[in-house]
Amino acid sequence: MKRLLKLTVCLSLVLSSAFAFSQDKSIVELASETEALSTLVAAVKAAGLVETLSGEGPFTVFAPTNDAFAALPDGTLDNLLKPVNKDQLVSILTYHVIPAKVMSTDLQNGQKAATVQGEEVTVDLGDGVKISGASVTKADIKASNGVVHVIDKVILPPSMIN
Repeated sequence: MKRLLKLTVCLSLVLSSAFAFSQDKSIVELASETEALSTLVAAVKAAGLVETLSGEGPFTVFAPTNDAFAALPDGTLDNLLKPVNKDQLVSILTYHVIPAKVMSTDLQNGQKAATVQGEEVTVDLGDGVKISGASVTKADIKASNGVVHVIDKVILPPSMIN
């Protein structure tokens, strides 16, 4: 029993220090250290948003994984990363950012939140947590300038779909 208690205390200390460490890093720094978000980081760099998302914030970023980007139609990502399409890339990426710190416990079913891009995302709590149709796979990753929620899909502003 004592051994289990010691193991639990040690594990708690390790997790607490790792958690505190992540809070010292900006959203961009955290994403840059996460292999599953490397495509997002490349897109943020191509869009010229590194400085913005490294700024004071607070920001909430719905971060699509590499698999989410890979699920886009063939050639879409390559096309978006071209300098000629920078405005479109910026529009898509800023649609994934809310200019406030929003933790998962702050979300309400049917809630709408204005994004940096200008249009709103919609929260659906019916079957897990979904943001405009994308499932949140990891929530509440705290950063020094906000919070990251990892999602399984790239979400597009409604104006780009219609």
